[in-house]
Amino acid sequence: MIYPENFEHKIGFDEIRVMLANRCMCGLGRKMVDDMLFSTDASEIQAWLQQVREFRRLKEETDDFPLDYFFDMREAIARLRLEGTHLEEEELWNLQRSLTTIHKIITFLSRDADETADGEFCYRYPALQKLTEGICIFPNITGRIGQLLDNSGHLRDNATRELGRIRYELRSMEGSISRTLNGILNNAKREGLIERDVTPALRDGRLVIPVVPAMKRKISGIVHDESASGRTVFIEPTEVVEANNKIRELEAEERREIVRILKGIASQIRPHIRMIGESYRLLAYVDFIRAKSLLAETLKAFEPEVEQSPVVDWIQARHPLLQLSIEKHERERVPEDTSPAKRIVPLDITLTEEKRMLIISGPNAGGKSVCLKTAGLLQYMLQCGLSIPVGERSRTGVFKSIMMDIGDEQSISDDLSTYSSHLMNMKQMLRNADAGTMILIDEFGTGTEPQIGGAIAESVLEQLCNNKVWGIVTTHYQNLKEFADRHDGVANGAMLYDRHEMRALFQLAIGRPGSSFAIEIARKIGLPESVIKAATEIVGQDYIQSDKYLQDIVRDKRYWEGKRQTIHQHEKDMEKTVLRYREEIERLNKERHDIIAKAKAEAKEIIQESNRRVELAIKEIREAQAEKEETKRIREELRTFEQEVDEIDLKAKDDAIQKKIEQIQQRQRRREERKRNKAEGAINAAEKKAAEVLREAAQRIDASKPVEVGDSVRIRGTKTVGTVEAIQGKMATVTFSGGMRSKVKSDRLEHARQEVASQNVTDENMLRGGLSAAAAALAAETAKVSHATRATMDDHTRNFNHELDVRGMRGDEALTAVQYFIDDAILVGVQQVRILHGKGNGILRQLIRQYLGSVPNVIRYRDEDIRFGGTGITVAEF
Repeated sequence: MIYPENFEHKIGFDEIRVMLANRCMCGLGRKMVDDMLFSTDASEIQAWLQQVREFRRLKEETDDFPLDYFFDMREAIARLRLEGTHLEEEELWNLQRSLTTIHKIITFLSRDADETADGEFCYRYPALQKLTEGICIFPNITGRIGQLLDNSGHLRDNATRELGRIRYELRSMEGSISRTLNGILNNAKREGLIERDVTPALRDGRLVIPVVPAMKRKISGIVHDESASGRTVFIEPTEVVEANNKIRELEAEERREIVRILKGIASQIRPHIRMIGESYRLLAYVDFIRAKSLLAETLKAFEPEVEQSPVVDWIQARHPLLQLSIEKHERERVPEDTSPAKRIVPLDITLTEEKRMLIISGPNAGGKSVCLKTAGLLQYMLQCGLSIPVGERSRTGVFKSIMMDIGDEQSISDDLSTYSSHLMNMKQMLRNADAGTMILIDEFGTGTEPQIGGAIAESVLEQLCNNKVWGIVTTHYQNLKEFADRHDGVANGAMLYDRHEMRALFQLAIGRPGSSFAIEIARKIGLPESVIKAATEIVGQDYIQSDKYLQDIVRDKRYWEGKRQTIHQHEKDMEKTVLRYREEIERLNKERHDIIAKAKAEAKEIIQESNRRVELAIKEIREAQAEKEETKRIREELRTFEQEVDEIDLKAKDDAIQKKIEQIQQRQRRREERKRNKAEGAINAAEKKAAEVLREAAQRIDASKPVEVGDSVRIRGTKTVGTVEAIQGKMATVTFSGGMRSKVKSDRLEHARQEVASQNVTDENMLRGGLSAAAAALAAETAKVSHATRATMDDHTRNFNHELDVRGMRGDEALTAVQYFIDDAILVGVQQVRILHGKGNGILRQLIRQYLGSVPNVIRYRDEDIRFGGTGITVAEF
C-alpha cells in the first residue's frame, strides 16, 4: 500500500520516472516505465536489480551487444489480423530490422554457455538470458523481407518479374518525356518565349514548363497551375500529354503490383502475429533495463542485496535529485562567483528491530525534511527495481507499505485545514500501519496549539510504536524528543549545526536529540537583542539552559565522533599496511620456495646423471667380471646421495639449506676424487706403455697425407672409426665396426689417430694378458664398440627414415629432433634427407637452417622442388 495518492509527486519519484523514460530508445521501454510498479517481493526486486547489474557489467566487458533498430511494431502487425491488410514498405523494413535485432540479442545472451555436470547450462549473464526464454525468432520471415527490400527499405525491381517490367517502362517513358521537354525548352529559349534559366517542373505528377502569362498562348499545351504570385503559369506541352498519361497509368500499375507483393508477405506474417508480438517483449525489457543502467550511472548508484524483512541500514545515502541539482549548479557557476562550492552531504540512516522509529530534531533549514524525503524516495526506488545511491556496504529490505505525511494538504473545496489534513493522514496510518509499514511524518504535531498538538502527536506515536511500525519523524517538540528516551523502540536523531560559524552541517547523528538553535538563529538574522532577551525571559532560564546543555552534548558528541572516525581511519590504514607486509612476506616466501624447489630439481637431475653414469660403470664392471661387493657399494653410495637430496626441507632456514647443499657437494667431490684416484691407481706399467705407443703413433701420422686403402679413418665431426676398403675417384668405401659399409666423399674423411693406436695397443696387451680387466675396460671406452652398440647401429641403418616431420613442434623441440636426425643421417651415411617444417611464419625454417649451417658434414641445404612442398620442406645434402 502506498499512501497518499500523490506519494510519488511528494517524494520526487515522478521526476525519476521522467528521467528514466528519457533514456529509453523507443516506445517499448517508455511503456514499461509507465507501467513500473512498487513490489513487495524481495526475490522479484532482486531479479530486477540483477538484470541491471548484469547489463552494466555487459557494457563494460563487450561493445558488440546489439542495440540498433528498436522499433515498436506491435500496433502495425496487429492490423494484419484482418484479411487483405498489409504493411507499407517502411513498416515492413522496420519489422525486419527489429526482428533481426531480437534474433541477435538471443544469440548474444546464449553464447559462451558452459554445461554443468547435471546437464544444465551456465550462462555469462543468466538474469538477462532468462528474459529470452519463450521468445521466438523468425528467420524465414526476415529472410523473405530481405529478398524483397533493398538497403533503403524500398521494394527491389526484381521483387517480381511484373514489377521489374513496369519500372523499366516507367524509366523509359520518363526519359522520353525528358528529352522531348528539353527540346521544347531549347526551342522556346531560342525564340525568347521563356527565360534562359527555366527548367521543367512537376505539377500533380506531370512534367510541365514554367512560362510567363504573356507567352502562354505561344506554347501549345494544357495549363495545369499558376504560381501564388500569378507571374508564372505551368503548361504541359501537347507533345508530352499522351506520354504523361501513360506514366500515370504505369504508376498506378506499379502501385497495384506493390500492394499485391505486400499483401503476399502479409499473408506469410499473419499466422505468427501473436508470437511476433510476444517477441517484442524482449526488446521492451532490454530497452527498459538499459535505461535503468544509464540512470544508475547518472546517479552514481548501485544495486544492493535485498532482504525480505524490513531493513534500513544505509551508509552514505544521497538524495538523487538534490545531488543532480547541486552538480548542475556547480557546472553553471560563473567564474566571478567566489562563494563556497556546494556539495551534498551523505547520510547514514539506520533503523533496526530494536530501534524501528527515528525521531529527528534540529534547526530549521538544517536538512530534516531532506533526510525524510531521501529515506522515502530511495526505499520506493529500490522496491521499483531501481539502483539507489548508497554505499556498497549498505543493507536494504522490503516494506509492505509506505505511508507519509509531508507538506500542507489543506483544501478549500474539501473544507480541510492544514491540521485537519494531518489528522486525516494520522487516521489512515493508525488504521492500516503494521510491522511491515514504513511511515514518514514531517513536522509531527504542527498546525495547531503546541501543547495539545504535541500531546496528540505523542499519543499517535505511542500507538504506532505499539503496532511495531517502522518510520522516520521530524519534529521540534520537546515532548517527542523525551518520548524517544522513554521507549525502547524509538531513537533520537539530530541534524547537526555549527554554533560557532552559525551554519547547518546537514549531518545526521543518531542517539541524541537536536536543538532548534532558535536563539542563535534569531541573533544571526539580526533581531533586536531586546526582543531576544524578552523571549528568553518568557520561556524561562531553565529551558534556555537545558537547550544549551543539549547543544553542548551534541557538540561533544560531534567532537568524539570525529575522533572515532580518525581512529577508525588510522586503524584501516594500519590494517592496509599490515596486509601489504603480509603479502610481501608471502611473495618472498613463495620466491624462496621456488628457488629451493628449482635447486632440488637441479640436484635430482644431478642424481639422474650420476645414476646413468654409475649404471654404465656397473655394466662395464660386470662385463669385466668385477666383484659383487664393489657393485653393491656403488649402488649404496648412489642411494645415500639420493636420500640426502630428498631430505632437503623446503621450509628450512636458508643457512641450513645452503649448508646441506654444500655438504652434498663436498661428498660428491670426495666420491669423484676417490674414483679418479682409483682409476689412476689402476693404471699399471702396461697402460703407461700403451699411452706412450699411442702418442708415438699419433705423431707419426701425417695429417696432410691422403686417405688410402687400408687406412683407419672417421667422418669429420664423428667418433666412429672405420677402415677404407676401396677408393673410386672422390668416393671412398669405408667399413665401420659391426660390418656396416658406407660410401663417403674422400674429403669428408680424416685419419683416426689416437683411437687407432690405442685400440691396437689395447688389443695387443689384452691378448698378452698384460692388462687388468679394469684397465682394459678403461682403454676400450673410446675404441671398442660393444655388441649392443653394433646392434643399435645396424638397427638405425635398417630403420632409418630419410624424412623428419617437425610441424606443430615448438622451436626447441624441433631443433632437438633435427639434431638427433642429422647425427643419425651422418652415422648411417645417407646422401640427403628431407625435413618437413611447414611454411607458417617461417620461424622453424629459419632455426633449422641456422643449425644446418653450423654442421660441417652438411654440404648444402635448399628448398624442396615446388611440386613436392617448396619452402615448407628443407633438403639437406651430405
